[in-house]
Amino acid sequence: MRLVRSLLSWILALGLIFVFLQATVHPLPDPPPGQVKLFDAPGENIVFQTLAENSGIALFEPAGRVLVAALELIAALLLLFPFSRRFGAVMSFFILAGAVGLHLSPWLGREVPTSLEAGAPTDGGALFMLAIGMLVVSLLLAIIHPGKD
Repeated sequence: MRLVRSLLSWILALGLIFVFLQATVHPLPDPPPGQVKLFDAPGENIVFQTLAENSGIALFEPAGRVLVAALELIAALLLLFPFSRRFGAVMSFFILAGAVGLHLSPWLGREVPTSLEAGAPTDGGALFMLAIGMLVVSLLLAIIHPGKD
């Protein structure tokens, strides 16, 4: 049973790490504009610029974006090592709980525009569903990760 829990722990952790890296540094070539936290120019990130405009809190973009990206990278690093994986899972749970909370707020909403242009189409709730899925995976990882015997 411990082997199954350990294997599942690795699979879930690597999945979370992959998604966090995609959202913060996007290692794949030609990333879509406005969706990479650390490499978007100030005012170009769709999610955080939408939050800043709708809330009137200018700190969301770029300071909030960079802070969230740093926290996501720290969580990804903690998830990589088995001895710190449970703490990384709890940290990612809180990061994602904040993301889900902001999606449920009137500042962001469940459907995020695909660009900053007026009247741009939305993502149909894909980013919101990804945040919920990652939240569940983080919670599951925190529960199933085998501890020390």
